[in-house]
Amino acid sequence: MRRLYIHVEGTVQGVGFRPFVYRIAVRHGLSGHVRNLGEAGVEIEVEGPPAALERFLWALQHEKPPLAEIERLHIQELGPLGEQGFRILPSRDSGEGSGLIPPDTATCPLCLGDIDNPESRFYHYWATSCTDCGPRFTVVEALPYDRPRTAFRDFPLCPDCARDYTDPLDRRHHAQTIACPVCGPRLTFLRGSEEVLEDPIAQAQEALRAGEIVAIKGLGGTHLACDATREEVVAELRRRLRRPAQPFALMAREDQVQLFSDPSPEEWKLLRSPRRPIVVLRHKPGYLAPSVAPGLHTVGVMLPYTGLHHLLLRGLPFPLVMTSANYPGRPMLIENARILAELSPVADAFLLHNRRIVARCDDSVVRLGPAGPAFLRRSRGWVPEPIPLDLGEEPLLALGGDLNVAFALYTRGKVFLSQHIGNTEEIETLEFLREALDHFLRLLGIPLPRKIACDLHPSFPTRRLAEELGEVLPVQHHVAHVAGLAGEHRVCELVGIAIDGYGYGLDGTAWGGEVILWRRGEIQRSGHLQPVPMPGGDLAALKPGRMAASFLYAAHLPPEESGLPPGELRLVLAQVQKGLNAPLTTSAGRFLDAVAAWLGICQERTYEGEPAMKLEACAAFGHPIPLEPPIVQRGGVFVVETTKIFQELWRLRREGAKQEDIAATAQDVLARALAQVALRVAQEAGVEAVGLTGGAAVNAALAQAVKEEVEKAGLRFLAHTKVPPGDGGLSFGQLVHAAWHLGSPRY
Repeated sequence: MRRLYIHVEGTVQGVGFRPFVYRIAVRHGLSGHVRNLGEAGVEIEVEGPPAALERFLWALQHEKPPLAEIERLHIQELGPLGEQGFRILPSRDSGEGSGLIPPDTATCPLCLGDIDNPESRFYHYWATSCTDCGPRFTVVEALPYDRPRTAFRDFPLCPDCARDYTDPLDRRHHAQTIACPVCGPRLTFLRGSEEVLEDPIAQAQEALRAGEIVAIKGLGGTHLACDATREEVVAELRRRLRRPAQPFALMAREDQVQLFSDPSPEEWKLLRSPRRPIVVLRHKPGYLAPSVAPGLHTVGVMLPYTGLHHLLLRGLPFPLVMTSANYPGRPMLIENARILAELSPVADAFLLHNRRIVARCDDSVVRLGPAGPAFLRRSRGWVPEPIPLDLGEEPLLALGGDLNVAFALYTRGKVFLSQHIGNTEEIETLEFLREALDHFLRLLGIPLPRKIACDLHPSFPTRRLAEELGEVLPVQHHVAHVAGLAGEHRVCELVGIAIDGYGYGLDGTAWGGEVILWRRGEIQRSGHLQPVPMPGGDLAALKPGRMAASFLYAAHLPPEESGLPPGELRLVLAQVQKGLNAPLTTSAGRFLDAVAAWLGICQERTYEGEPAMKLEACAAFGHPIPLEPPIVQRGGVFVVETTKIFQELWRLRREGAKQEDIAATAQDVLARALAQVALRVAQEAGVEAVGLTGGAAVNAALAQAVKEEVEKAGLRFLAHTKVPPGDGGLSFGQLVHAAWHLGSPRY
């Protein structure tokens, strides 16, 4: 007889791991015990014949529950005790290491079967879950992961649930979120503040069929829902929510998705994944209300991911707009009283529940690109799952930029990227960042790191917060993007193309179209777009016509074609000519904005990235006309002459080229010019990898053009697949770059 001590590290709490260990130990006739160690994972002591122990170890690693992830097994030989039977012991917090909680996961097929089964006590119960599915991150308050440390402590178990919970052979054994209609959270349907006593889901369906807007509280926040096929209904939601053009996400059944899109097999795989992200799909016109995604050729879609969603959608003949219930820039609402108070001007009715949301968590957004799935937002379904990366012994915190913020924590060989936080220029969002950071520190069982990476911009709220919290490690915006791409692929040197709207440059100017040679934390700005004036500073980002006038003037073309009113045009030209409030920018985003305004596609921005997104939508129906990228070298730095690109685009328009082809040409020549600069830099420096990063890297046409140029030259093309290429992944790159400056990475 032999006895083994096994310490399991990884995602092994809240996933049915202990009953799984119990079942395979009993199956192989072994004695001993298993228990949670809180932050340190799970410990197992198991005793029996050597052959049975070998079979047990194989099953431990190859038959694990679907949500479990084993990162490391530490095995020690112990002396046999001769005990009989196998037990699950109460949890113990060892105070060592880091336990991992899985993300919230879509309701599994077995639980959906229970919801549909009239013989089941879970029949039509909206909050049905088991150890393989349901809420995790959004309900956990602290580790070890036991019911008293979750939002479900508010719901004492009924005798039936208690029996399942304590039966090691039941799939709900120690499922901390187990609940049923007798003892679990309940739904309510309200009009104003008055509860309607009939079936809440049926009442919500009736309201949606009548063209009303319904606020629906879910796993990590609240959505606003309405009929996605009725233009007057969607337009009214836009008016009330003050979102004139920002695309709305949809929730639809699989049969409904096929009415407005033809997803590829890879896109179906993403849609059906237990993580259930919003997937950006190309849509077919004619079925959805035009106001769902005005001016765009794509629409974001998710399948139902909770029992509530499945029950709601089954009774509706149309897909739903399902958009985050918050005003622009502010966090999602999670408390019933605030939902009712703040959304009463927007929602006609409310479908709420009485389960506390411990951690807000927005929906994740994914788009299939040339290099595979790319995150536009990494949140529900992935958070708090870590990214393994050895950055050394010292814990680090990074706070990101100012928009689309997600912070990152590094400890013990893992990077934890937070849920989507948002725009920290809003005081409520900055408070949410602090709350979310405290929650992560509690879950990880670590103190606040002393060293904090942040953006170089001196005025960002996250920079001020970093200065308040500890020792500041500033990282330039685009350097962080490139470093993050290097860290994601575990390469120590990379030529990175960083394209986005704005980043505070090392020289104090506005960067945004950069080629950066990054080597073990050392950087060289090797290329960029031609600097052009940005008349009115930040105002030029809100009014793309200003950038169009600036480019036209610099290219010696008629600035009247910018589309600006005569009075504003005179002011803009005066600013450019005299250099008054017209800082220089190398931004790729501002170049794309200018083309969009000049072509009459988007004259005024109402949400981040709108002109470039609408330009991409227009270009999707065109074909690029080959142009020679205009590249010069000045002072050892390559410069892409964007004014010459504008001259060529102007010529094509004058010769009668279609708007769609000009839009496609603008994207194509910009991408190929930057790729050719990066290739020259890589070849001169002896670097084998060229990558694309930054907010504009999610543009599939841009990414495809860069990929083609790089692979044609025989070099390795890198793109983001683990973190967003935009500012949602900025904190990850800040950690990587800061760690190299501290001399600590080991990858």
